[in-house]
Amino acid sequence: MVIHISEHGQNIVYRRIRPSDLEALEAMHAALFPIRYEPEFFLNVVNGHDIVSWAAVDRSRPDGKDDEIIGFVTVRVVIATENEIGDILGYGSSRTNQTLVYILTLGVAEQYRNLGIASSLVQEVIKYASSLPECKAVYLHVIDYNESAILFYKKMNFRCKQCAATL
Repeated sequence: MVIHISEHGQNIVYRRIRPSDLEALEAMHAALFPIRYEPEFFLNVVNGHDIVSWAAVDRSRPDGKDDEIIGFVTVRVVIATENEIGDILGYGSSRTNQTLVYILTLGVAEQYRNLGIASSLVQEVIKYASSLPECKAVYLHVIDYNESAILFYKKMNFRCKQCAATL
């Protein structure tokens, strides 16, 4: 668990997502993303089935919701040779044990944005990926019209390796 006191006085704590976060996680995804995720996705997140995840919570909330998530990131470890990004990054089939960490979703409640929470969540992902000996990269997809997300990831030193226009 990582604790961060923001300049605005919030006591932000980063922890793993757990089963009690299910409803809040579903609500945040519905509010933040234009696509709907299947119930199985959320069950896999909260139970840690093939998905690793972290939550940000504001321990200083006075409304009794000091353990309710205000931000989250979900990731999956994938085999580089079984993924199109492995080809783009040049990981050939000769090293079948190389992995990548794929950021599935990242979001922060609107009232908590621009406080460094998303950056801290991405840093948790990078720290996790660095702990995996065969992990060669962290990657993600962003829809081309989400300019704020693109700028955010560029600020976090991600590079665009392939751009595809939306239809």
